[in-house]
Amino acid sequence: MRKKLRGRVILLLAVTSLTGYYLVPSLGLVDSLPSLVPGLLPRVERVNLGLDLQGGMYLVLEVQAEKAVEAAVERMIDDARRLLEKEKVEVASFAPQGVNGLVLKVAKGDERDKAQKALGELVTMEKLPGATPDELRLTLYSKEAARIQDLAVRQSLETIRNRVDQFGVSEPHIVPEGDRRIVVQLPGIKDPQRAINLIGKTAQLELKAVDTKYNPVEVAQKKVELPPDLQLLDLREVDDKRQVIGKQPIVVERKPVITGASLTSAEVRPDDQGGWLVAFGLDSQGARVFGDFTGANVGRQLAIVLDDTVYSAPVIRSKIGEGRGQIEGNFTAETARDLAIVLRAGALPAPVKIIANLTVGPSLGQDSIEKGIRAAILGAALVVLLMAMYYKFSGVIANFALLLNCIILVGTLVAIRATLTLPGIAGIALGIGMAVDSNVLILERIREELKLGKTVRSAIDAGYDKAFVTIVDSHVTTLITAAALFLFGTGPIKGFAVTLSLGVAINLFSALVGTRVVYDYMISRRELKTLSI
Repeated sequence: MRKKLRGRVILLLAVTSLTGYYLVPSLGLVDSLPSLVPGLLPRVERVNLGLDLQGGMYLVLEVQAEKAVEAAVERMIDDARRLLEKEKVEVASFAPQGVNGLVLKVAKGDERDKAQKALGELVTMEKLPGATPDELRLTLYSKEAARIQDLAVRQSLETIRNRVDQFGVSEPHIVPEGDRRIVVQLPGIKDPQRAINLIGKTAQLELKAVDTKYNPVEVAQKKVELPPDLQLLDLREVDDKRQVIGKQPIVVERKPVITGASLTSAEVRPDDQGGWLVAFGLDSQGARVFGDFTGANVGRQLAIVLDDTVYSAPVIRSKIGEGRGQIEGNFTAETARDLAIVLRAGALPAPVKIIANLTVGPSLGQDSIEKGIRAAILGAALVVLLMAMYYKFSGVIANFALLLNCIILVGTLVAIRATLTLPGIAGIALGIGMAVDSNVLILERIREELKLGKTVRSAIDAGYDKAFVTIVDSHVTTLITAAALFLFGTGPIKGFAVTLSLGVAINLFSALVGTRVVYDYMISRRELKTLSI
């Protein structure tokens, strides 16, 4: 009996001490504590508060999925050119038609049917004769367009999630909403505009060769028209303080040498002028293409293009065969770091539009916390008083179990880095209510056994044994409900389910082990003739 009691006492003290250690920073006594197991467990910090408690940003983004379809059609133009060149069909022009189509004109009208046959490998596009004998209309099938749009939304969700994770926001909430929208909640964000820039930037990196045959200024003034394989972009101009002060036109080839899809790394490094640059690495295929191009174009400018803006256009001095390059743009440390984040996380497959941008002030969160604390203190005081008055000393023991329940529950939330929200607080309150119910069941059973004339020891044993099945049954059914809420719910519902599940599990421990230890200790000290209950 004593060995069994000693083991339960050690278990109770260990669990309470461990969770109490995790609880200390949340009480405001210290900011953080060192990890109990360095290298395995994280530092002990305050409990994470959700958006509704500490404030932050609430964004609703809409993915412009039709742009992904347009990009897919543009890529198919390259495939079509390759197939037609293979069959020696001369192309006069390609012209976009709507979002998901294009019109092909062959140089010789009698080769239209030959072109249609040559493009048979483009199985996702419908190929029909055009209005004139030399035209062929290519249209993306509706199912394929829908697939591309759906994929663009899902890829955007993952890309945004990766960017936010690298940005360092604690416990962000990023979920899809409807067909094209994404909801982003960033608790405790200190720089909303920086977060918006980071999340919303498409970050499509392209390396394009600069063309010097055309005067960029004349092209910008519409005095000269560029051929379809060239385009006019803006080159950023920055001052000594690394602030953008203007832009100047530059002509580049439309087809990129390398795109961000070939990137394997992006790191921030200091430059020679006391500023910062972003160094990047390419995969084996990209490194080969990059090496071949730079080797064949020594002395030519190569534009570093990000979202159709040229950040720099350095001259190729020699062949770059190791698959590494750098983006120079007189960046500050912060802007260089943000650019490296979006490059590592990958480009968005389509632009995103901000539909809603709400900044929740910390005063709202603090007000909610204060009201929640007052309500919890008032409710706890009433419960403690009622239990002590109705069940006397046994009620005090039950109150000890409630205190134990709260310490272990909040300490566990901190340990698993869970985020506490208002629905989560509601789950804690419900769990405490179930803890009271469990203790009432046990105490009423003990009362009934004492009325039957049993000894205190027998009454306690019988009370716990008979209440055990009822308590476990009610807690298991609640756990099943909480599991369903967690699996099928989103956001606040999941927060409620997490705290409720933890509360139920911890309540089983505190009610069946915590209070039982106290009774067993009292009985082991001396034979009780009566019990205050």
